[in-house]
Amino acid sequence: MLQVDRLNVSYGKIQVLWDVSINVNEGEIVAIVGSNGAGKTTLLKTISGLIRPISGDVIFKGEKITNLHPNEITKKRIVLVPEGRGIFPKLTVSENLNLCAHGYSKSEKKEILHWIFELFPILQERKNQLAMVMSGGEQQMLSIAQALLLKPSLLMLDDLSLGLSPVFTQKIFDAVKDINIKGLTILIVEQNVYDVLNLANRGYVLENGRIVLEDTGKNLLKNEKVKEAYLGL
Repeated sequence: MLQVDRLNVSYGKIQVLWDVSINVNEGEIVAIVGSNGAGKTTLLKTISGLIRPISGDVIFKGEKITNLHPNEITKKRIVLVPEGRGIFPKLTVSENLNLCAHGYSKSEKKEILHWIFELFPILQERKNQLAMVMSGGEQQMLSIAQALLLKPSLLMLDDLSLGLSPVFTQKIFDAVKDINIKGLTILIVEQNVYDVLNLANRGYVLENGRIVLEDTGKNLLKNEKVKEAYLGL
């Protein structure tokens, strides 16, 4: 579904990604793990069209999308849930959802909102509440719900667990698993290495802008380098 081929990216004169190649097959959950500053978020932003690479290609469903505008990439049904949550804090939960619910018939909208409220029951309970007064975990759920309303084929998730309690982190990861079971392909960047590699079909380790390891999620958890560098074992 997604192929990233020898991607090189810089911020000004500082290069941050070096010959990065990954692929994501339809129906998979693929994780990108690594330390702060490794280039994980930069990779997602480049796939989304928010950053233009120096060289290399991003190919989605056989079509080169490397130099497309972010809006054009979203229309290809590649949707990013950014680090820091892209919600509208001064609007209610219901208003946040309605802003993203374009192109649905009345019955289709009812059906997808029913699914979203099954994934995140708290959003239905808080639908008339301002987003700004919700907890960080609840805001993250709202951010994912907004992305789902955009009908993604590929859902990209950036550091979902950042700043969340263990309870909310588990709820978020359970929801990601359920979303994938529904048929959505997921590319996830995450610092919570243990949980995300348990969740993922496959994973890549990004260090200093370079892919240094690739394997199944379970095998990466057993890898001595991963255990020492990221799991403290």
